[in-house]
Amino acid sequence: MQQIVQQAQKMQEQLMAAQQELADAEVTGSAGGGLVTATVSGTGELKGLVIDPKAVDPEDTETLADLVVAAVRDAGHNAQQLASEKMGPLAGGLGDLGGLGLPGM
Repeated sequence: MQQIVQQAQKMQEQLMAAQQELADAEVTGSAGGGLVTATVSGTGELKGLVIDPKAVDPEDTETLADLVVAAVRDAGHNAQQLASEKMGPLAGGLGDLGGLGLPGM
């Protein structure tokens, strides 16, 4: 039983480290061939937005808005992929502990 508890504690530490790594990571996404680039944290929080002046047309703000939305979505998707890569193996390991009949795992 002691070994199981130690294994669970180790996995919890790895999970916390992976969560911190995601919070510290920055991921980008773009739209319009790079006219708009969004940067998000690994957890999906919008950190920055760069708009190429060529994308700014005062007569067509709708296209610019669409590019911004698309770039943010792309960055969010990339952040989800990163989270899946970082957290996937850890989540699978926690599921294995549940198979041992431990409550709450």
